[in-house]
Amino acid sequence: MLVAGEASGDLHGAALCRALQAARPGCRLFGMGGARMASAGMELLVDVTAAAATGASEAVGRVPMLYRAYRRLRAVLQGAGRPRVLVVIDFPEFNLRLARAARRAGVPVVYFIPPQIWAWRGGRVKTIRRRVSLVLAVFPFEPAIYRRAGVPVEFVGHPVLDAVVGAPDRATARRELGLGEHARVVGLLPGSRREEVARTLPLMRAAAAGLAALHPEVHFLLALAPTVDAADVRRHLGATPPIEILSGSAYAVIRASDLLLVTSGTATLEAGVLGTPMVVCYRFSRFSALMARLLIRVPWFSLPNLTLGRAVVPELFQAAASGESLGREAQRLLETPGALAAQRAALGQLARELGEPGVGARAARLVLGQAGA
Repeated sequence: MLVAGEASGDLHGAALCRALQAARPGCRLFGMGGARMASAGMELLVDVTAAAATGASEAVGRVPMLYRAYRRLRAVLQGAGRPRVLVVIDFPEFNLRLARAARRAGVPVVYFIPPQIWAWRGGRVKTIRRRVSLVLAVFPFEPAIYRRAGVPVEFVGHPVLDAVVGAPDRATARRELGLGEHARVVGLLPGSRREEVARTLPLMRAAAAGLAALHPEVHFLLALAPTVDAADVRRHLGATPPIEILSGSAYAVIRASDLLLVTSGTATLEAGVLGTPMVVCYRFSRFSALMARLLIRVPWFSLPNLTLGRAVVPELFQAAASGESLGREAQRLLETPGALAAQRAALGQLARELGEPGVGARAARLVLGQAGA
């Protein structure tokens, strides 16, 4: 059984499903995920990916749906057809509870993309030690943290390395998108959740309008996440500047762009591994932002900066994130070729820090080992 609750988990879960099928043809895969995991051969019992939320207050409305999903999966774990192993992917509030039910049923639990205990809520490592049989770490600094806490752990690398393997190069991406070799392009990645889009896309649109006034030759492209409806995106875009919405072309947009305006999340790692400079922004509700300030223990919130341990990409969080500030940072980078080049050079180290491609195959071998295959 595999369980993912968000778009990024569905993406990485699909890669793991394919690797499991390749390593053990005919094995039955079932659980909770989205369209990508289903297309990769998993029998979908529950799908909550389109309704994923950010922050505490935003998640309240999803509680009844998530509780129904939990009860459905718990019943499977307790039934005669229980799985040989449960693989939980990110989504910690839900998955740690499900892990408890699995362990009570005698089912080993593998955590792929574990909770970021190094960033916030470090006390959860005690819960992980009790409920999880093996952690598959995706950041290079995680194994030492888990080992110190007595949690079995293996470093497999970050699955984004596998996800971007087929990404086009810059010239190919521009041809696919109908852009000239010397066109100036700014890409917008507003997130994979409706709340993220509602909070960050107006800032990106305002920043784009400011850039267009100064640089009317700039092309603006928006990469639409599969979990976001295009109509929701259009509500936050005006007639000017013209912003082209593209579905299913995220990596082409990233590669073709000179600069990205990105909502914090997995997309920042994808952009970083592909080497495209970016400005990262994020906004929570007021309550969620207060909780974040109280609980988060690291100096940055974007994954490239956290992985590299230094401020490589500009970050704009909460009150500091406005259309004006986002546009100002974007303008500074676009008008300073040396700044763009410096960020590209720093991002070149990111992929090396995250491991090597083949993450899915390494994770599959360890999962099958826990299943006794």
